[in-house]
Amino acid sequence: MPKKNSFTCSECAVLNCYRRDKRSPQFCLTETTDPKTVQQAAQLYRGKGRYAKAARAAAEVEGTYYGKLTRVEEIVAFANRIGAKRIGIATCIGLIEETRTFTKVLRAHGLEPYSVLCKVGGIDKTEIGIPEKLKVQAGRHESICNPILQARLLNAQKTDLNVIVGLCVGHDSLFMKHSDALVTTLITKDRVLGHNPAAALYTCGFYYQRLLHPEGKL
Repeated sequence: MPKKNSFTCSECAVLNCYRRDKRSPQFCLTETTDPKTVQQAAQLYRGKGRYAKAARAAAEVEGTYYGKLTRVEEIVAFANRIGAKRIGIATCIGLIEETRTFTKVLRAHGLEPYSVLCKVGGIDKTEIGIPEKLKVQAGRHESICNPILQARLLNAQKTDLNVIVGLCVGHDSLFMKHSDALVTTLITKDRVLGHNPAAALYTCGFYYQRLLHPEGKL
């Protein structure tokens, strides 16, 4: 167990911050955070600014369609509510077929998709210091994933909202860091679990016990 002063929301059994109808634990971040800091964040959600508009749109989609729409439909609904017309798609090459279908859905709803593949630029992995032995298939050209270029190309298109479709762990981080537009995720890559990473958490008491009892550093 963590020390008392290192407790965070994952150690809370009350979750009083949601309904405010219980008593919060002493380490509750809602209670221990400086009220000024709380209000500074809340202020960004008020008025007519970019973040305020997105926050209200997200809450409206959640409240209106809770448990009713798929993630694909929620993205469309969110885009409409923030006035997004041009939708950038940062896609993994391994999910290009899913991206092709997604672009059809967007067009059917009057939106304008613009997709950029992760291998754009065609730079071999060895050019950035990756040894040949760490390629998926050593001995042949294998392009790096290029999330920064993906972001810059979508920025140049002045996309209103960008959607991640299966970018690798870390590559998605770089894309989000360099994207001018707000970013949401349609598919989170997990090659082992059919792009359902939560399954590892649901089964860590049985099939994936190794997650809780690691034998060595990954």
